[in-house]
Amino acid sequence: MYRAPSTMSLLCLEASARLGSFTAAAQELHLTQGAVSRQVQALEGRLDVRLFTRRRDALVPTDAGRYYLDEITPLLQRLERATVNVTAFKGRGGGLALSVGASLGAYWLIPHLPAFTRAHGEITLNLSTRVGPADFKSGAIDASLEFGDGQRPGLRSDFVAALHLSPYAAPAWVKRHGARVDASTPRTALLNHHTLPDAWEQWFSFEQIDASPGRDGPRFEIMAMALNAAVAGLGVVLLPDYMAQDMVQAGRLQRLSPRTWRYARGYYLVYPEESQRLPALQTFRTWLLGLSQAEGAQTDPTATP
Repeated sequence: MYRAPSTMSLLCLEASARLGSFTAAAQELHLTQGAVSRQVQALEGRLDVRLFTRRRDALVPTDAGRYYLDEITPLLQRLERATVNVTAFKGRGGGLALSVGASLGAYWLIPHLPAFTRAHGEITLNLSTRVGPADFKSGAIDASLEFGDGQRPGLRSDFVAALHLSPYAAPAWVKRHGARVDASTPRTALLNHHTLPDAWEQWFSFEQIDASPGRDGPRFEIMAMALNAAVAGLGVVLLPDYMAQDMVQAGRLQRLSPRTWRYARGYYLVYPEESQRLPALQTFRTWLLGLSQAEGAQTDPTATP
């Protein structure tokens, strides 16, 4: 009967590869250099493959070693987090490592988090941010609240909210160029963000405006940068209401259309299959979907606007 390698042998392998030395790994793991070396040799014997090329100045993982490390490192990180959580919270809560888009996190999620922490003080949220789909291979995150189409092979995706957009500009810009976005609006005044590269073309189609092609305005990596560019008077930007409303109330932005257009993609809670068993993720998922429903954001993203 096959038996999986021991956790200690995997820890010795990971530390030796990361530190490039059996000696350094032994110091970190509070073992002798010989014990670490024997653990790795036993693992190589069980797998019948060399995991390291031994050099005088360093250990270098072989191709097989790099592949094996890529597979086991996330598992070891999850094991460490599970141990910390069960020790600290006795299985009743724990930490949840969540990746979230920068603009969605700052303008929508974080303002709602005080209510979550009051209701679920047993859970500690650890937030990180990135642009684009989250990478779960490192094992550093449990779930991601991200923008997309919900089609992530090998991952579960729960639809959270649609993205509704309208055009906004600074009052000073409106005074110079008018309070409508139409075919006469300079293309160079149309502010863009990387996540919605075709947004303006689709907006013109939605409004049935025959806009001639031309050089668009500046392109920004995230929505928050495009918002601030519009506030500074650089042009017009398509934004969701949750991002623009504070600036509108402060008199720093003005909405240029009474209509709202829904983008084809939306926001999803994405996580690996194994993460769904985490009590903290189950609790957060239930709260998040309930929040979305309460705000009326649970609109079918495939429906016709």
